[in-house]
Amino acid sequence: MNENTILIWGAGAIGGTLGAYLARAGEDVLLVDIVEPHVDAMNRDGLFIEGPVETFRQAVKAVRPDEVEGQFRRIILAVKAHHTRDAVRALKPHLAQNGTVLSAQNGLNEIVIAEEIGAERTIGCFVNFGADWLEPGRILFGNRAAVAVGGLDRQTTDVIRDYHRLLSIFEPKAVLTDNIWGYLWGKLGYGSLLFATALTNASMSENLASERHFPVYHRLGQEVMAVAKARGVEPLGFNGFDPDAFMPGADEAAARRSVADMAEFNRHTAKTHSGIWRDLAVRKRKTEVDAQIAIIATLGQEAGIPTPAISRLVALIHDIEDGRREQSWSTLDEMLTP
Repeated sequence: MNENTILIWGAGAIGGTLGAYLARAGEDVLLVDIVEPHVDAMNRDGLFIEGPVETFRQAVKAVRPDEVEGQFRRIILAVKAHHTRDAVRALKPHLAQNGTVLSAQNGLNEIVIAEEIGAERTIGCFVNFGADWLEPGRILFGNRAAVAVGGLDRQTTDVIRDYHRLLSIFEPKAVLTDNIWGYLWGKLGYGSLLFATALTNASMSENLASERHFPVYHRLGQEVMAVAKARGVEPLGFNGFDPDAFMPGADEAAARRSVADMAEFNRHTAKTHSGIWRDLAVRKRKTEVDAQIAIIATLGQEAGIPTPAISRLVALIHDIEDGRREQSWSTLDEMLTP
């Protein structure tokens, strides 16, 4: 590999989509994935991106983690949140002395990455586009949505500008921000609602449009925003989610408008269900609930902010993971119980 090669660690929905777009644009990309049939399919047939946004097949280079050789200045980490620490430890020998890792993930994974390699080498990133890994070599790209990149310390460097250039190849409206934590906490608020939609088998938009369950979404958003405020974060809105509508003292009507806007946004995507739902219903595997959502309760406890709705949601997701409950409206109804 040459020094300009971009290493993408995790070639699923997010990493695979980004990798295909970067490779098509002429960037030298190496994809890493633990699923051997997926690696084999990518090397043999290329990576097939399909859906309403665009459909194309792109030749790519792919390897398993134990096949990676050399060191890289730019590494994009795109594994599930709960695999972050193990993945960073595995890629660390391949991180050049002047190298950085960008977290193209869901959650506050920058905290874990920074613990492993240092905050100065960790680049914050926010992605909200809809994509699903369908089978080896195939990814559904369901809709475009907000993408942002920024330094953890609010500073913008040439390295960060280069990552913004790369992300703009994929999403021309990608934002270069000095408030990446605001985007990430906004995504946690948004994400808490999407985790709740995974408690049923209905689509994200159907769930969010349920008047009966508005109090569930309202309480979840309020708890996440209260923790963010206590930590001195200024959450940012996107794709229908308005963090101000869930802040302490905000008018309920504003929260209703935001939930309705989220329902409308998710009505216009080929990705009808969340990745969390897919993990539970299709792939039958553990979700990112502990790394993404349970951490909010932990941080809330540190700040003296109660988060009973968040804790209840985490428990229900675990119940589904462990076969104690089914995905159904009655399971979501459990969130209505104080």
